[in-house]
Amino acid sequence: MKPYILLFLFFLTFSLASQAQQSCMTAENIKALDAKWEETNLHPKAAFFEDLLSEEFVWVHNHASMIDSKEDMVKRMKRQEEQGSSNTRSRTQSEVKVAIVGNTAIVTGFTVVDRGPTPTRYHFMRTYVEIAGKCYLVGNHTMAIPEEE
Repeated sequence: MKPYILLFLFFLTFSLASQAQQSCMTAENIKALDAKWEETNLHPKAAFFEDLLSEEFVWVHNHASMIDSKEDMVKRMKRQEEQGSSNTRSRTQSEVKVAIVGNTAIVTGFTVVDRGPTPTRYHFMRTYVEIAGKCYLVGNHTMAIPEEE
């Protein structure tokens, strides 16, 4: 009987270690996922957003001028993907910081978005949640930073 108990404990330990290694909730992984968010906004792939965004996703744009759901985002990305491009020339992130508490990550930073005629600098805050080893984007808030006068 003892060999079975030892075997069981071995597999239990191995299983728990494997699950811990599969967590997406590390600063490095979240930063990479967030950079992919920016890249895929520039070069739309609707399937990426379908997979990344939680069903409850909400994006509050500048001064709540527009509020997007997952459905809104996926539709827009499908349309842009079919057209072959977005209306954006570039998206450049900077000063990206990640704070992780439990299964939740808050990502903050700045993105310069160039849609012409001049680029706009935005501050962003995004919330990622890990569910069953997979990270989902739940919320995004962006605010344009006024140009210096």
